[in-house]
Amino acid sequence: MALSDKELASTTTTLVTEEKEEHLEQQDHLPRPPSPHESIDLAYQFLKQHSHIADPRNEERIKILLWRVDAHIVPVMFACYTMQFLDKVLINYAAVMGINKDLNLKGNDFTNAATAFFIAYLIAEAPNGLALQKFPAAKWLSFNVIAWGIVCACTAATHNYHTLLVARIFLGIFEAAIAPCLMLLSSMWYTRAEQAPRFSFWYCGLGFGQILGGIVSYGFQHVHHKEIAGWRIMFVVLGLVTVVVGVITGVLLPDTPMNAWWLTNEEKVWVVRRVRGNRTGISKKGVRWQHVVELVLDPQIWLLTLMTILISISSGVITTYSSTIIKSFGYTAPISALLNAPSGIVSIASTLIVGFGVRNASHRWSWIVACCIPGIIGGGLLSFSPKRNRAALLAGIYMVNAIVATLTVIYQWTIANCAGNTKRVLAAALVAGAFSVGNIIGPQTFQARDAPDYKPAKIAVLATQAGGAVVATVLSAYYVWANKKKEAAAAAEEKISGEKDTKGEVDMREEEVEGWRNLTDRQDKAFRYVY
Repeated sequence: MALSDKELASTTTTLVTEEKEEHLEQQDHLPRPPSPHESIDLAYQFLKQHSHIADPRNEERIKILLWRVDAHIVPVMFACYTMQFLDKVLINYAAVMGINKDLNLKGNDFTNAATAFFIAYLIAEAPNGLALQKFPAAKWLSFNVIAWGIVCACTAATHNYHTLLVARIFLGIFEAAIAPCLMLLSSMWYTRAEQAPRFSFWYCGLGFGQILGGIVSYGFQHVHHKEIAGWRIMFVVLGLVTVVVGVITGVLLPDTPMNAWWLTNEEKVWVVRRVRGNRTGISKKGVRWQHVVELVLDPQIWLLTLMTILISISSGVITTYSSTIIKSFGYTAPISALLNAPSGIVSIASTLIVGFGVRNASHRWSWIVACCIPGIIGGGLLSFSPKRNRAALLAGIYMVNAIVATLTVIYQWTIANCAGNTKRVLAAALVAGAFSVGNIIGPQTFQARDAPDYKPAKIAVLATQAGGAVVATVLSAYYVWANKKKEAAAAAEEKISGEKDTKGEVDMREEEVEGWRNLTDRQDKAFRYVY
């Protein structure tokens, strides 16, 4: 019997629909396409375009891939962090090279100049958070490295307190980009378990900067020129080196794994698929105000901020005044610079131990406490050892430097536990801003009236590190509670819906999409906090 035109059209439509459904069922590797209103990470689109690429059949290929990634991005980030630390603390070495006399600094002028850097650093964090929503992280980092290198070189031209103040302010503005950029870039390439040692690798630039700074300062103190002081030449040389590092960063460091020129498309897919389990995303431009509101109301953010401030107070004291403190023990200026170098060895050792410790045993809070203990002992030695006991005083200086390793844990903790692109970027900027708050407070504990022993500043080192250890323990307890709350909610939902604890093929496709949906850690029911 012949079909009518209407019946024939209906039958044809049904067949076409069935063919489409059958075609979709055959593409199990493809995640379910998102609805138009969803905010999807750019990595999802990349995976969709290359869905035909299969995962490697053995772990050996992944290990080789990780070695390639490490070799290409970690040295660049290490160089950036080394130069930012060196350029920031050159004023520390210049203090024993005659900058106070040459610029006619009086009273608290030097302390105020050191503090101005961190005030500018703090103010610049909010614009940095917004900029990272608009511009690629690697390019933004490169621009700022070049800019602060130029400012560092120009510091050689300062001739009084006010010109030094201007130079320090601009240096703080441009250096403010370093921590948020490196945190975001590191999180794009590695799983949450792999992030801690990689954060440690580039953060070791701080310790290397301490070692290099002491040697550089010692060397430039032996440069004598009729027209220009040694500290001025030091600023010019280090500033130009920084500019070169900034240019290299822009050329070699990719903005995301998806545009790494030294990876094949197959390798890019492998990298992106591996980090999907972080559930924090890779790149999604544009501000989501829901994320901003959640950030403000999230207890973990404020605990992370408080802990960073407490720990950074002692960090600010050491980075700005370590050479001055050592000189107060009775050493000459060149020897004071050299004796500051072992602090870098302590920083590097503690940072690597903590980074690999977190990788193998987790328990981030306990590693922070472990670093605070030698810091507390060091603060005690500085505060209460007699001035004639140089060995105890130097040991105190060196032990306090163990505290710097806690910052790499805090940075990685922040980036691992804050999901949703806007929330993650702003959280990184906020914690970096908290670092500057601590460094604003730290140098201000050094008042001219307390010279030469600076007893209040040394006691501040002791007290704030103990406070940081307490907050780390409280934060860990909060994460345990938050995870239990998520587990209870998931169990209740499963019980109500009658679903089993297994997923079908459609659910697996759904899960793949959710890894890129730009959900925050609180919105994402499957997200679990690490501690």
